[in-house]
Amino acid sequence: MAIVQCVPNFSEGRDLDKVEQIVSCLKNKEGFKLISYEPDPNYNRTVVTLLGDPERIIDRVVEMVGKTTELIDLNYHEGEHPRMGATDVIPFIPIKDITMGECVELAKRCGQLINEKYNIPIFLYEEAQDREYRKDLASIRKGQFEGMKEKIKQPEWAPDYGKPEIHPTAGATAVGARYPLIAFNINLDTNNVEIANNIAKAIRFSSGGFRYIKAGPAEIKEKGIVQVTMNITNYKKTPIYRVFETVKMEAKRYGVNVTGSEIIGLVPMEALVESLEYYLGLEGFHMEKVLETHLLE
Repeated sequence: MAIVQCVPNFSEGRDLDKVEQIVSCLKNKEGFKLISYEPDPNYNRTVVTLLGDPERIIDRVVEMVGKTTELIDLNYHEGEHPRMGATDVIPFIPIKDITMGECVELAKRCGQLINEKYNIPIFLYEEAQDREYRKDLASIRKGQFEGMKEKIKQPEWAPDYGKPEIHPTAGATAVGARYPLIAFNINLDTNNVEIANNIAKAIRFSSGGFRYIKAGPAEIKEKGIVQVTMNITNYKKTPIYRVFETVKMEAKRYGVNVTGSEIIGLVPMEALVESLEYYLGLEGFHMEKVLETHLLE
């Protein structure tokens, strides 16, 4: 049986009643499981994780987009996380008995259905996008909802599905196919966003840092701190512990300490085992020594 992971992100993380209405489309449905949904009031965004049958997931995700379009008006939306759509991004990730090519086709079909049903322009990204300059989500989303009103009219930024104009309240949505990534945030004991921004520049690939890191700053006002927020797009080549230790080292330049971190959504067990091996100085440790590995088999 083919199993795909789908991680829709929608632009509401403060009004929990709205969040519940949106997520209700995905609860207790046949063929897939709603693993988690994590609203974040500072980012004003909710990350949803689904796992299961690709066809069943597509049907319900399209329904969910209808609900976000009904309930979210980006003209009145503010948050720390960049966004261009009420449903901002929908990635499909191969997990079991499904290829990346099949996930690409899922992304294209899902994007086309959303456009046809709700008149929301769709941008394909990562593996679902053929044009190199449009693969990177950050490049597509640059300018956000407000800037996309004019950006989408440029020939090089015409949507893959739909007319070159944003939906007046729901903006535009990115639908793609990618390999598993880790959404990882590191807390700093300062409220200086510039420090977080400087550290993010030091670790992200686009500024000369780690090849598989996309990073930026975020201000968490209610806690009086900032975060270095990132996606680790290949944890096998850029492990969690390496990034964490580098951020700690860079923070010392500014007299700042790392106070903790968080993972948003799911994380592969192998990524945690690598960090465990590093911090405990374990020799000859590997996945086969983890009890749950044998239970899963």
